[in-house]
Amino acid sequence: MAIELPPLPFAKDALEPHMSARTLEFHHGKHHKGYVDKTNAAIAGTPLENASLEEIVKTAKSKGDDGLFNNAAQAWNHTFFWNSLSPKAAGPEGKLKDMIDSAFGGLSEFKKAFKTEATGHFGSGWAWLCQEGTDGLKIISTHDADSALVHKGLNPLITLDVWEHAYYLDYQNARPDFVDDFLTNTMNWSFAATNLR
Repeated sequence: MAIELPPLPFAKDALEPHMSARTLEFHHGKHHKGYVDKTNAAIAGTPLENASLEEIVKTAKSKGDDGLFNNAAQAWNHTFFWNSLSPKAAGPEGKLKDMIDSAFGGLSEFKKAFKTEATGHFGSGWAWLCQEGTDGLKIISTHDADSALVHKGLNPLITLDVWEHAYYLDYQNARPDFVDDFLTNTMNWSFAATNLR
């Protein structure tokens, strides 16, 4: 069964003015779709053609198949990213709020740490909030198509795409403004909480 391009979990204009419908038309409709199409072409006629996307990503990584990994991981990362966004941003609650307070000293300190990681990452990649162990949290960034999904001991909770195509139409080269808008206006804390183990 082929990997499919999932629909966005919100209308294309739902994140405006923080992320434009035009950005999503290119980012979801062309970039993400391209990774899905290339993944399907690579797995056709192989033992992975009926595997889940997560299984494809992990298998490609373990076998050192960089071509397949790059496209499959980007397909997975992007789906995770769309779910990391919400038109109705709200702060963390319950267990996740307690974990944020314990790990970072509060929401404002978390935002500073996440922004530092996301803006300090050189070149293309991803910024992640991950669960580490049972009660720990860790902010990391990964280069290019690399995914927190394949980092041992880490459970991805939320991600921000810091590839330039994620923000250039709306923010040009001002990645810090894009990160601020995410942290303040579009970060889907409910999604992060559902990923806790």
